[in-house]
Amino acid sequence: MPKKLQLAMLIELAQTKTDEATRRLGQLQNAHTSAAGKLDMLLQYRQEYLDQLNGQMRDGVASAYLRNFQNFIGTLDGAIEQQRALTLQADTRLGHGRSDWQHNKRRLTSFDTLADRVRQQEMIATGKKEQRDSDERSARQFYLRATALTD
Repeated sequence: MPKKLQLAMLIELAQTKTDEATRRLGQLQNAHTSAAGKLDMLLQYRQEYLDQLNGQMRDGVASAYLRNFQNFIGTLDGAIEQQRALTLQADTRLGHGRSDWQHNKRRLTSFDTLADRVRQQEMIATGKKEQRDSDERSARQFYLRATALTD
């Protein structure tokens, strides 16, 4: 198999892998954004609930209401911790996805650079061949003229 064909196949494969890594990276970014958004929402909800309780405590609240509030905040804090863990996992996955994409992109760039070098070498070789052919034609014409003059 010619080198040019092998290189084209490698570039195509690297492009496919880079495209897949790009797609995965987008999915991971969406998952991370979603997880972070949910965490922010839970934190905001907790703060709003605390602010609401503080307002009600000025007027006085029943102990049963306070116990229910503490239980609810405890449940909410558990949900916040779970969401923090999910957000951290999404962040880790996003980091791995970014590294994978960068690796695939570097590989594709390397193959593209190699293909450019091969094209440059081919152009140089073609230029040298054309120059050699031109020199041979000129030498032949010179020889034919010289032999025609001596006859």
